[in-house]
Amino acid sequence: MRSVTLSAALVVAASGALANADAPKPTFSRTSVKAPFLEQFTDDWSSRWTPSEATKKTPVGGETFSYVGQWSVEDPSSSFIEGDKGLVAKSKAAHHAISAPFAKPIDFKKQPLVVQYEVKYQKGGNCGGGYLKLLEDGFQTSGKEFSDTTPWVVMFGPDLTCPGTKVHFIVRHKSPKTGAVEEKHLKLAPHPSIEKLTNLYTLVLHPNNTYDVLVNGQSEKTGSLLEDFEPPFNPPKEIDDPEDSKPEDWVDEEKIPDPDAKKPEEWDEDAPYEVKDEEAVKPEGWLDQEAPTVPDPDATKPEEWDDEEDGEWVAPTVPNPKCKEAPGCGEWERPWKVNPLWRGKWAAPLIDNPAYKGEWAPRKIANPGFFEDKVPVKTLPKIGGVGIELWTMTEDILFDNIYIGHSVDDAKKLAAESFEVKKPLEVAADKPAEDDKEEDDKVSFREDPIEWIRSNLFDFIDLAKSNPVEAFQTQPEIGVVLVGLIFTLFGMIGALFGLVGGASKPVITKSSKKTDAATPDDKKKTETAPVAPAGETKKDEEKVKKRK
Repeated sequence: MRSVTLSAALVVAASGALANADAPKPTFSRTSVKAPFLEQFTDDWSSRWTPSEATKKTPVGGETFSYVGQWSVEDPSSSFIEGDKGLVAKSKAAHHAISAPFAKPIDFKKQPLVVQYEVKYQKGGNCGGGYLKLLEDGFQTSGKEFSDTTPWVVMFGPDLTCPGTKVHFIVRHKSPKTGAVEEKHLKLAPHPSIEKLTNLYTLVLHPNNTYDVLVNGQSEKTGSLLEDFEPPFNPPKEIDDPEDSKPEDWVDEEKIPDPDAKKPEEWDEDAPYEVKDEEAVKPEGWLDQEAPTVPDPDATKPEEWDDEEDGEWVAPTVPNPKCKEAPGCGEWERPWKVNPLWRGKWAAPLIDNPAYKGEWAPRKIANPGFFEDKVPVKTLPKIGGVGIELWTMTEDILFDNIYIGHSVDDAKKLAAESFEVKKPLEVAADKPAEDDKEEDDKVSFREDPIEWIRSNLFDFIDLAKSNPVEAFQTQPEIGVVLVGLIFTLFGMIGALFGLVGGASKPVITKSSKKTDAATPDDKKKTETAPVAPAGETKKDEEKVKKRK
């Protein structure tokens, strides 16, 4: 019953897959989702985004770098939704910066902050960022002057750190005590794989300080701002006294050599580590007169060998065949063993140091910069815009479907309209490309149809058990062959039953007798040659074959 069910599923999947093969690509349409900021890079994108023309100075001054990386809104290199374009960082080994202001600042003190967008490393990963910076309100109009020094509130997104990957979640927090701004980095950030396909990154930051980092809709890291960031949002109440120093007479050596210990008289520091094993005996059958290697008797001097220029030709050596069965050949020597008298250099044993005072540490004093911010989310400034500022060795990094707002449900709806449509299509299209590396080693259907079907059939059936449609999408040629075999088998079974039903009267056993009457020999034949049950004769034949 299970095979019939699977066969039926395969037939249905085949019809669906074959129908979809000629179906047009999905067409992009602007989403109905509303948000404080939502960008799908439609034709009017340039009215919202401004590429930076700023100059970036090195920490020591002097040499400068400009944001010369080019930006373009274009179709992906592999497009699966007609008309779905994205913002692409085009230049390799260049500084890129671009930003867009919000219609009005976003305040997330009372509502969640939801950030979601897609990134596609179209040329693969080679040291390149793909993160967003949520700009502090008041600096979103930097435009052409947007740079790495433009104040931001949250930085979020993937980064190829060379080696490895990381999803950044960094918050710039201002001390209410000193006014100093410090970057707080998420500890143990997610490290997902980043391939050439589209990936979806989502950050949800709640007013109660909790957060959730998701990759492709799956939660990768959850926790609290008060527990998971380094340095912590709240500084310690006490700190080490910077003016305290270790006293000169402070003893922090816990162990010292025993001053009363003396080297034993029998301790020989010059004794070797290994000595010849005097108890060893030459194995019986050892061939002393045979060399371990001998000239190769089959070797011949090359015709082009010139004794005057190349010297006298000497045949290469090969292992002595006489030594294969013997325990050894050549002059026998005693093996080495560890010297039982070896001690090495003597050193006095360690004892507790009577003058030990413990490990020194500076005294603690009250932290002049101490404060306690129990709800740091509520003290963060409003967000006025979004920027992408990065240096990358990878070109053609694509950004798309940026959502910045307050609704997790709306972000999911946008993902369902875009990411969840294109990603399965990308995965299905990418699989044959991965298999191309092995094509040279595989036989073609024309060369050996039986071997071709055998080598591909089991993988197809295993995938079809869990996802028949995907099986036909990834291996349509196997699906077509299998469906043809299924219909052929059903036809043969039907024809067989038709023949059997129409031929029920013919004699089914042969007899050499010309009469139906019993003969004296019938009983004897029955006793000496009983008729075997169906299949038993075959078993006997198989047993004989196995004995061979």
